[in-house]
Amino acid sequence: MSKRLLRHIALFGIGLYLLALVVISLVFREHALQLKWALWGMGEVLFFFLLTTVFYPRWKNDDPKKFRRKVFWTALAIRAVYAFVMCHYYYWETGIGFEYGAADTIWYHPTAAYLSRCVRAGHISYVFKYLNAYTMGYSDQGYILWLTLVYTIFGRSWLVPRLFKALMHAYMCVVVWKLGSRTMDERTGRLAAVMCVFMPILIQICGLHTKEAEMIFLSIFALERMDYLIRSKRYTFWNILVPILLTGLTFGFRTIVGMCLIFAFLVFVLLSSKDLVGKNGKIIITASVVVVFMAFLLSPVGREMRNIYRLKFTDLNYQSEKYESMGMKHSELAKSYYLAPGAFVLPLAPMVEESPDHNKMIHGSTYVKNFLAFFAMLAMVIAFRQKRWRDFSLVGAYELSYLTLIMFSFAANMERYHEPAVPLIVLMSAYAMTHLRHKDLKIFYVYCGVLFVALFVWNWLKLSARGLV
Repeated sequence: MSKRLLRHIALFGIGLYLLALVVISLVFREHALQLKWALWGMGEVLFFFLLTTVFYPRWKNDDPKKFRRKVFWTALAIRAVYAFVMCHYYYWETGIGFEYGAADTIWYHPTAAYLSRCVRAGHISYVFKYLNAYTMGYSDQGYILWLTLVYTIFGRSWLVPRLFKALMHAYMCVVVWKLGSRTMDERTGRLAAVMCVFMPILIQICGLHTKEAEMIFLSIFALERMDYLIRSKRYTFWNILVPILLTGLTFGFRTIVGMCLIFAFLVFVLLSSKDLVGKNGKIIITASVVVVFMAFLLSPVGREMRNIYRLKFTDLNYQSEKYESMGMKHSELAKSYYLAPGAFVLPLAPMVEESPDHNKMIHGSTYVKNFLAFFAMLAMVIAFRQKRWRDFSLVGAYELSYLTLIMFSFAANMERYHEPAVPLIVLMSAYAMTHLRHKDLKIFYVYCGVLFVALFVWNWLKLSARGLV
């Protein structure tokens, strides 16, 4: 990808954001974002686009070892500094050191602190008794156990878990490079890695006390190890064990992530060319995957999977009914089958004051994802156009299955639940950007216009639903 084209795309990204923010603020001036939220958003957008256009051209021709070091240490420095600063910022803003509108965190932290005291006192059995008696399910135990381990070793510090998140996500940038280079090509892998380094939402989750950072790291690492296992054809004990272990751990953070990983691996194996996996190999691997999946179904994890599907993924009117119960207008538009076509894009960036503080603070980061969604969707078209859809099958199957489940669930419009899809949106976007044709740019300009209108309508709906316009 040329420096000139990358700069062209970046300028459109910055310009479209500023235009949308100014227009929405002027039209809805009584409900315009406070200056601090506007500055947060502008900082997030400028940080991503400007630094990506500066560092990718500088790093793209480095030898692999040098490139890997630059990506890792730059990502780690940014995330560690951000985590340190946000510990103090949130304490100053909220008085408790946790993010705006902290919900699950208020449970995670004291629970892990209590369990760590039990472990230090030698009462390890209390941990299992407490988890069996009081947790909401297996997918809520993984993060509690991880925090308990960190608190037991390092003390009950807000900062230490966030520094671990920074370390994980710095290495995840390297993992994205490996996955992108092996699945697609080196140019794609390098651009994706650089974009991940500066992707604001992937930095900001390192400053939160929620489980998304660990969950994203485990899922991307699992996909990379699955891809390596099949493409290397080295079916050693460790090469087989590591993706199984990583996938198993994801069930302790969010059950559907583990389900989508298993599904994506099965699709990848079945769609792989004969050069990668022969007929006998497909039968053996498929049978093995089925056995592992059945083992999950017959375990307590499987019981939770069935309960989650029954309670959270069968009501396509959840969002609509929630907004209707709050007395908000236009609630009928929040039905899952209306929202599903926008799976890659939603939720759109909030640019009016009537939104939760956390969402307003990260609205620039949300916009960056909205903008990149076009290239992620275009990547699937390009993969078919270049007849490389088999290479794309692992990444595509995971991304599509996860987003589909989210869109047809209670979390269709919740930013937090869309975050695990972000690294692969970045990877798919990098693939599209490095394989753009002149005709594709014409569609891109149309998308920019559509996104501007969508942002305006989205924020109008927020106000109109509350009877403010």
